[in-house]
Amino acid sequence: MTDQVGVVIVTYNSEGFLEPCLEAALRAGPAVVIDNASGDSTVAKARRVEGVRVVANTRNLGFAGAVNQGFRLLSTPYVLLLNPDAILGTSVEPLVAACHAEKTGAATGQLVHPTGEPQFGFTVRRLPRWETLVFEVLGLNRLWPSNPVNRRYRCRALDLTQPQFVEQPAGAFLLIKRTVWEELGGFDERFHPLWFEDVDFLARMAAAGYRVWYDPQVWAVHHGGHSIAQLPPVDRQRYWYDSLLHYAAKHFAPWQVRTIAAAVLIGAFGRMVTGVLGGRVVGEQFVGVLKQAVDVLRLGRTRAVETGHPEVDMDGKRTKVRKTQSHGL
Repeated sequence: MTDQVGVVIVTYNSEGFLEPCLEAALRAGPAVVIDNASGDSTVAKARRVEGVRVVANTRNLGFAGAVNQGFRLLSTPYVLLLNPDAILGTSVEPLVAACHAEKTGAATGQLVHPTGEPQFGFTVRRLPRWETLVFEVLGLNRLWPSNPVNRRYRCRALDLTQPQFVEQPAGAFLLIKRTVWEELGGFDERFHPLWFEDVDFLARMAAAGYRVWYDPQVWAVHHGGHSIAQLPPVDRQRYWYDSLLHYAAKHFAPWQVRTIAAAVLIGAFGRMVTGVLGGRVVGEQFVGVLKQAVDVLRLGRTRAVETGHPEVDMDGKRTKVRKTQSHGL
């Protein structure tokens, strides 16, 4: 254990993986579990592990809100974000050492499957361009995974055995320098409840001139997707599209945002029709995606970009509102 690193683990119905994660995390430093109103025994299991601080939120603050809450509970100069289904296999000291370099604001290691194979396409990606999101929402990356846009985005040519600077490591295993988190105002809590909040933070970090170091000698076993799998399919679609559009509105020019919104309309409508033809019920939440895409197509931005995002204090209560500047809008 080190007094340099604190660990934040955000949970939501994570009872199946949590205990081995916490036992390994405590070797890195003091660990804080922020639970987003789980309906299972996650909180009880977390409290069984000696040395772990557990905060049981009575409502789901979203991943971004819970991360900010965890940061404020810790006083360490470095904070490791770790998914509850990720089990550290090594020390994180090399990541701390990497962050001592000037303008290195974060560091990451390699995520591997339980079989030991690297998680290609997930451990490290590039920050998405506007055309990346168009290909994603139209389903082109699924239909044609070897296309050049997807190969670049998912770093298909990257040698994961070599240490190097990278753009977008997974938020499932990311060491962040506290001063950088403070400078950027933390994670944007308007990405609620999940998706793109870590991508947005890394994009803002890159815009501020900071780099991310990747060290393959530091690794964690990652099972992946346990919380997402528990969400109803319609909600998964709605959350993903909402966050994608918000990310686009923050980081791209209005014409690019409108292009992405048009692609969302086409892609979401196609998925809705396919669902109906397949006998699945399409709820109002999914129809809401189409309405939001139309709104963005008309405005060239999301309405959320013009509003502040609330900070969350140590008790999970919402406090002051901070305005977030959007780019190119």
